[in-house]
Amino acid sequence: MKLIDFGLSDFIRPDERLNDIVGSAYYVAPEVLHRSYSMEADIWSIGVITYILLCGSRPFWARTESGIFRSVLRSDPNFDDMPWPSVSPEAKDFVKRLLNKDYRKRMTSVQALAHPWLRDDSRPIPLDILIYRLLKSYLHASPFKRAALKALSKALTEDELVYLRAQFRLLEPNRDGSVSLENFKMALAQNATEAMGESRVPDILNAMGLLAYRKMYFEEFCAAAISTHQLEAVEGWEQIASAAFEHFEQEGNRVISIEELARELNVGPSAYSFLKDWIRISDGKLNLLGYKKILHGVTFRSSNTRHH
Repeated sequence: MKLIDFGLSDFIRPDERLNDIVGSAYYVAPEVLHRSYSMEADIWSIGVITYILLCGSRPFWARTESGIFRSVLRSDPNFDDMPWPSVSPEAKDFVKRLLNKDYRKRMTSVQALAHPWLRDDSRPIPLDILIYRLLKSYLHASPFKRAALKALSKALTEDELVYLRAQFRLLEPNRDGSVSLENFKMALAQNATEAMGESRVPDILNAMGLLAYRKMYFEEFCAAAISTHQLEAVEGWEQIASAAFEHFEQEGNRVISIEELARELNVGPSAYSFLKDWIRISDGKLNLLGYKKILHGVTFRSSNTRHH
């Protein structure tokens, strides 16, 4: 099978958002209809194609274009009717992780290739630009947030580790098993495509300058290269979060004031009333809910401002 008709395709920087509503109604991602989208919209479309190939019907259907758009925004695909009960759990999980309405929770194309349903040990897994974006955020995160991510990395399942090991190998670690900025530069150069040049992907290295003066080993790389949003879409997320919190209790949790927690989450004093529910009364440390909020980040809307 071949994908065709790239007349409306465009080059896009890793941090850029597009806003034109283009594409065929049945395959359009929710964020395209909200006029703010990036490469994840293509992953959604591949999810729609995969759904149709597996069951023969469309995941979002209506008689009119506006009806289809409404379905894309509000309905969930049906995984109950025939033939879904006889489809493998891996195939079902694959489609569900492409057709997530929250684009941050979808797999990237590289993660899709590493997914158990498609994984093929004879086919090398390519370099994932998401790793660079996540590392950039990690390097600029607070020590408390980094400790939370480190605990999360210790609770990862084998499926996540297969992908992370493959990405770390592509960075060609030094003899002592570490990587630095030079490894990231080299890997990008070796895996570069014309499209990456057009999309100014190498610019992302400028924001990773902090790695020039330090080494990173695999354990820390796992902490830096995890997307909490994506993990939240995994069926065993609650167990992963609970196991991670146990690690955090041993190595990262400490007394934190409401004011400091607000600074960590970049929210104002108007958020204090609900932040107090995330700190244990007994010892002033984060509870499980607070830990998950630190990992996820919060969007808090007040009457006049919006904080992320």
